[in-house]
Amino acid sequence: MNNIEYAGFWIRTGAAIIDSILMLIIVLPLMTAIYGTEYWDTDSIILGFWDVLLNYILPACAVILFWIYKSATPGKMATKLTIVDAKTGGKPSTGQLIGRYLAYYVSIIPLGMGIIWVGIDKRKQDWHDKLAGTVVIRNNQSEPVTFENQQ
Repeated sequence: MNNIEYAGFWIRTGAAIIDSILMLIIVLPLMTAIYGTEYWDTDSIILGFWDVLLNYILPACAVILFWIYKSATPGKMATKLTIVDAKTGGKPSTGQLIGRYLAYYVSIIPLGMGIIWVGIDKRKQDWHDKLAGTVVIRNNQSEPVTFENQQ
């Protein structure tokens, strides 16, 4: 039986910070080039097509594609974390991963409680993991992961 190490709150937060910084390095110069420096002085939530594309659609597509092809974002890869199916320990389906992304909104709406839940859950699942049927594990195991009797 493998000794599975679930990824906790702080390592996952670190991975999210890395991902956010990488996305900012890409998006901020593009937004400034397209809208100019006045973009940063406005009170508007959405300024147009490029704003929606670069701030909402691009990050969603990038995250989902990384999850599909690598089972992790760059931040999760840097911190040696992997998203796996909660029942089998295998690669989650594309539908699970898209659902996982959409379920982030469920996790953050009630004061971020769904994200904070990682700190109290025995399998370190937040709400979007529970809804999608996934878990995040440390991928420093030398053997394949199996989840027999791990419920």
